[in-house]
Amino acid sequence: MSLAKAVISGTVYRAPEKRFTSNNVPISALAFNISDSEETLVRVIAKGNLAQTVEETLNKGDRVVVEGRLQNNTVKNEDGSEKKIVELDAYSMEKISGGSTVSASSSKASPDSIVQFGQTDFSDDLIGEDEIPF
Repeated sequence: MSLAKAVISGTVYRAPEKRFTSNNVPISALAFNISDSEETLVRVIAKGNLAQTVEETLNKGDRVVVEGRLQNNTVKNEDGSEKKIVELDAYSMEKISGGSTVSASSSKASPDSIVQFGQTDFSDDLIGEDEIPF
């Protein structure tokens, strides 16, 4: 289930693991810590060309900005119980540490288009104090 488009930054907590689907599409999964004070982990999934680039360039401890689709997933623990997790289906990443900047993006375009408003969509009139609901 897809929740929303998200942009997160964090530190690579667990190095990327590359696997392949039955159709031979590369998939790379890694864990990000998005908090500076405590461990707040988010799993990031990259597919296709992005997975290849991620696996080749990212290491544990790198600072990265990721853009993608936020979603819920369920995984089974070793004892058979199920656990809900939050993960990010990434379509672009940018490494921001280590002295160099490495950018990568999925060959698939962003699923959401940017909404642009014209000048006539908004009024130039100010809201009166008596119209504020609080």
